Amino acid sequence: MAIHTNLGTPMSISKFALVTLIPFLLLQGCATAIITGAATGVTLAHDRRTTGAVIDDQGIEFKAALAIFNNKDIYEQSHINVTSYNGIILVTGETLTEQLKQQVYDIVRVIPKARTIHNELIIAAPSSLPSRSSDAWITSKIKAKITSDRQIDPFYIKVVTEHGIVYLMGIVNQTESARVVNITSNSAGVQRVVKIFEYLD
Repeated sequence: MAIHTNLGTPMSISKFALVTLIPFLLLQGCATAIITGAATGVTLAHDRRTTGAVIDDQGIEFKAALAIFNNKDIYEQSHINVTSYNGIILVTGETLTEQLKQQVYDIVRVIPKARTIHNELIIAAPSSLPSRSSDAWITSKIKAKITSDRQIDPFYIKVVTEHGIVYLMGIVNQTESARVVNITSNSAGVQRVVKIFEYLD
């Protein structure tokens, strides 16, 4: 079966493919949820966000990624990660100018359900693969240490690392916050710890 469009360019075709695949992927997600419902239920049972908030956060991240992808200037001159937790949004990575940084903020702030935005983009060329791999290693080590601590439910904490700076997100009490910050601060490769927590007490 041939699909006739006026898209023309390979980039446009890629975007068209992405958009047309979304409903299919969502349907696949529903089927997967039926198969792995028990595991998903366990995750949500440990999450202090409501089920609706979890879904909203996933939607915010997807919409932000798609909007950034569709902005050629930003996409070609930046490396950007958008993380949402309970409507609190963290933007990390690198972009070449203050103007582009502001454009990213303007894109994210109009996304429905966005409550607060922490725009932590730095003005620099997009980071190298070794730098990103190092950040991923730091994140995985911190998550492992939090999990093995056994006094903090790891599902309460979201860990994001950029350039050795670790951002901690989640809904926690003061005791949990202090413990996680201590674990993170004493982890190899960590340059600085930034708390973006919501507090229960």
